[in-house]
Amino acid sequence: MLSGVRHDVTLRGVAGDPRTTAYWEYGDPDGVPLLLVHGFRGDHHGLEGIAKAITGARVIVPDLPGFGESERLPVEHDLAGYSLWLREFQREVLPGPFALLGHSFGSLVVSRAVSDGLDPQTLTLVNPISAPALEGPRGVLTKLAIFYYKAGAKLPAPIADQLLRNPIIVRVMSEAMAKTRDRALRAWIHDQHARYFSTYTDRDSLLESFTASVSNTVTSMSAAFTMPTQIIAGEIDDITPLEEQLRLANSVGAREFHVIARSGHLVHYEATQETADLVSRFVAGEAA
Repeated sequence: MLSGVRHDVTLRGVAGDPRTTAYWEYGDPDGVPLLLVHGFRGDHHGLEGIAKAITGARVIVPDLPGFGESERLPVEHDLAGYSLWLREFQREVLPGPFALLGHSFGSLVVSRAVSDGLDPQTLTLVNPISAPALEGPRGVLTKLAIFYYKAGAKLPAPIADQLLRNPIIVRVMSEAMAKTRDRALRAWIHDQHARYFSTYTDRDSLLESFTASVSNTVTSMSAAFTMPTQIIAGEIDDITPLEEQLRLANSVGAREFHVIARSGHLVHYEATQETADLVSRFVAGEAA
């Protein structure tokens, strides 16, 4: 069993400019290949708990370009750029049949890649961005976030970096998203965000990624979901309301739809084992 072996792959197809993507491998080397794509501002650590808990699969988790240990893209960090990257990454690292999972912003990345021709055997969306961010229950906070990132783009670089990496602001973001009442778990979530929420390569790619995250929805790309699809949603997700997740599930004829009780947008932290079990059964069942 692999518990997090690091690899690096140099991809050359995006604008013909070689860039390195770091990725980690977990689970059974002989299991079903499963590719996980993490959310905005984080890196592979955000999905590491799920990756370690999934059974019967060879789990691959890259750092998105511009985050963690991966180099930035030579093109804009919009969904088109990330789609180009993901499709080339899959061809290089998992050239055969594979399953695919995206969490939060990662749900947008995988959805765009699928609409551009990526063809996984199964698709799992965890806390997908199914409705416009400005229309969600935290629309006001989204507007504040837009102002925050735009300010970071306009300020002189040293000041902007201090603002964008400010630990107090990161903590406020973490407090807003965490829903668990378990004090130890909540403290661990805050520590994870403090450690890995500011590992982006530069402010330009960060702003481009943020703009992509609030300007698109999975629903607008869901016509391409012809493969068996599973949706896992938090009951009290502030980013996308539960009724919008159910609407998405119905529109794509989702094979499975699961609600994680008393959890919000961080089910990968707050319900790690439950989420991993749902993914393991779905991937194994469809593969069989």
